[in-house]
Amino acid sequence: MKTLIINIKELLQVRENNIDKVSGKDMAILPKIENAYLLIEDNLIADYGLMDNCPKIDIDKTIDAQGKVVLPSWCDSHTHIVYAGNRVQEFVDRINGLSYEEIANRGGGILNSAKRVNETSEEIIYNESKARLEEIIKQGTGAVEIKSGYGLTVDDEIKMLRVIKKLSENYPIMIKSTFLGAHAFPTEYKENHSAYIDLIINEMLPKIAEENLADYIDAFLETGYFSVEETERIMIAGKKYGLTPKIHVNQFTAIDGIKACVKHEALSVDHLEIVTDEDIETLKDSITMPVALPSCSYFISIPYTPARKMMEAGLPLALATDYNPGTTPSGNMNFVVATACIKMKMTPEEAINAATINGAYAMGISQTHGSITRGKRANLIITKPIVSFYQLPYEFGSNLIENVIVEGKMI
Repeated sequence: MKTLIINIKELLQVRENNIDKVSGKDMAILPKIENAYLLIEDNLIADYGLMDNCPKIDIDKTIDAQGKVVLPSWCDSHTHIVYAGNRVQEFVDRINGLSYEEIANRGGGILNSAKRVNETSEEIIYNESKARLEEIIKQGTGAVEIKSGYGLTVDDEIKMLRVIKKLSENYPIMIKSTFLGAHAFPTEYKENHSAYIDLIINEMLPKIAEENLADYIDAFLETGYFSVEETERIMIAGKKYGLTPKIHVNQFTAIDGIKACVKHEALSVDHLEIVTDEDIETLKDSITMPVALPSCSYFISIPYTPARKMMEAGLPLALATDYNPGTTPSGNMNFVVATACIKMKMTPEEAINAATINGAYAMGISQTHGSITRGKRANLIITKPIVSFYQLPYEFGSNLIENVIVEGKMI
């Protein structure tokens, strides 16, 4: 099957030679071709270039993108979209003045979602979650990482991971699975952290490995949740089963968690609303991708990741949604890109780099996703007719996507 997209106003994120990520000043550079074509063969990008050089070959389908922008699909490297029910009441509680910590102390937050997962069948969780997945695909997401973490028991963590696996089997987009048993301490382990970590290491991990249910391991490394030492135990145990760390860290406090994550070669450190100079120095020249979650900051009114300071220090940065029922009930990467521009003062070029190639790196898929490169997956966004790609973050409340292509096929 050959599909040819012609008359593309702007073809974005064109990388002739594939790269893993972009950092520092290079994040401001978004290579593009104006008045371009793009050729898809089956599920891969086969060729691209100026319309003047468009090949004269037999084509099964032609798409005229006159006045439209084409770019690689968003790579959302941090979500919790597998869950049951919602936490609407907590939204109202925050409006009425309760903090995240106060809500959690009243049995809300993560433990609230865990209770709902405990009480809900795998089939119902799957059906609720697939609706969310279908929505984000239509919004331009072509690869997504999904975490467990609302089970907090052996059976319920396995249940969540099986739902993620089933989604991966039934939908065409790339889905990476992360085991987040260390999301919070269940009530019965509140005073015995070591026993719960033993449960994660000795019971959850072996079963997850037996069924091949996860790619990565995560922990909520934060004051009042998992300490640096506890998280290190979990990272070490996960790596023994081939699970690379991707860690929640520095959402509310900086407690040297980033240093521990870099030490254990975490693929990414996510949240980073609070970042110290020492954290930035630690991340320099590491393999660890910093990931910002600006719609979480927007929703619960906490600081935004200091993107400018980090990029000026030479660091890379990825953007993700943090889609979850409590602190970011949205998987709209278009809003994430716009919020990064508006609130974090990232340029549109920087934000798109962060949401495509760097997002792919934070999921371990930058060899196949995240840029317009020959041989990569044909996962694409085709906009409506627009003045330029700057319009995407500018008109933050409008849906400017006309078509989405996943694995070479129109969705």
